[in-house]
Amino acid sequence: MWFELFVAAALIILYVAFWVWHSQGGGKLTEPEIDTYIASIEKLPLPEKAVQAFIARLRPWAEADDGKPVYMFNLMNFFPKLRTFAGGPEFQGTPKQANAHYEKGLTWLWLSHASYPTFVGVPQAGLVNMEPERTWENMTVVRYPNRRTFLKLISHPCYARLAGYKFIGVELDLVPVSRRMIIPDLRWLVAGAFAIVFLLIGWLHAALVA
Repeated sequence: MWFELFVAAALIILYVAFWVWHSQGGGKLTEPEIDTYIASIEKLPLPEKAVQAFIARLRPWAEADDGKPVYMFNLMNFFPKLRTFAGGPEFQGTPKQANAHYEKGLTWLWLSHASYPTFVGVPQAGLVNMEPERTWENMTVVRYPNRRTFLKLISHPCYARLAGYKFIGVELDLVPVSRRMIIPDLRWLVAGAFAIVFLLIGWLHAALVA
């Protein structure tokens, strides 16, 4: 009896810790916060025109913060060869290798900010319902707890050391999306439901036999 209570208490504590980590940075962004983050993002070692265009779109999005999770669609095309720009890093390799270096270095920064990819895929073809005007070679969806967390991450000093590796190799479109519904693989839902039913039947049977 005491062992089961100890295990239950430990699991509850672990889940609360997970919940706090997963929900960090709550509340809507304030104007001073946005100004502070933008000031750091302006210093990223990226092409100046690209940074200014990014900030021009980023600020209105930040000011419209609703405090809810964000799913950032990363739509990528790899350059035929590495791009160079003032302040960009020196890298020996292909554009795909440069992006892989960026993503590997970013992993711990993502996790420390309760952010992580929820989907990674490669398009099978261009647009199939109309004449394709835009194509992508890679698509990644990253979950952020909120807009504050996204701004906090890309203004982090460690991000500044990594960002250049992505932008020497990748042409990137970012599309922030609000969550309405997420449906996991139905096979896992059905398996989970059957497991719960099995455990419930086992518990009821043990109770009746006792």
